[in-house]
Amino acid sequence: MTVPILGIVAASGTGKTTLLKQLIPVLKQQGINPGLIKHTHHQMDIDIPGKDSYELRKAGADQVIVASRQRWALIHETPDNRQPDLQLLASRMSQQTLDIILVEGFKQESVPKIMLYRHGCGKYPFLADDDQIIAIASDLQLAGTDVPCLNINNPAEIAGFIRQWLSGK
Repeated sequence: MTVPILGIVAASGTGKTTLLKQLIPVLKQQGINPGLIKHTHHQMDIDIPGKDSYELRKAGADQVIVASRQRWALIHETPDNRQPDLQLLASRMSQQTLDIILVEGFKQESVPKIMLYRHGCGKYPFLADDDQIIAIASDLQLAGTDVPCLNINNPAEIAGFIRQWLSGK
C-alpha cells in the first residue's frame, strides 16, 4: 500500500509552516504518523563544511547517507537543477511507519490538497485552477465553494478533517 500524500498549499507568507508545526503534534496525538516533504525555492545545504559527509559529497559522491542511532539523512545531488519529483521523494520515505505524507509546497502537483487562505496574504483562492483542492483552511468564512471550509486557526479541526479523509482511503 502506498502512503497517501496530502498537499498544504498557499501563497507565500500565509502560514503553511506555522500550521504544520501545530498540526503534526495533533495528528500524532490521534495516532496518525505523518511524514513531511517541504519544497523550497532557496538554495539549501544540510551538510556542514569540514564534516566527513560534506567532504565526501564534494569529492564527487552523488548520494551520501549519514546515519546514527537517532536519525539518518540521504543527501542527493541534483546537478541538472531540475525541480524535484514529488512521487520519487515520497517513495524514499518509509511506507511501513507512515500513515500520511504531508507536503508543503509542490502546488502544481496532481495530489489532493488543502489550500490555505489568510485575509491579507495573497490572492483569493480560485478553486477552478485546481480540481485537487479537497478543502480550504481560512480565517474567513468563504462562500460559494464546493469544498469544506476549515478554520485555519483550529489545527484540531483540520486534523479531524484529515483523519476523516484518510479513513476514506
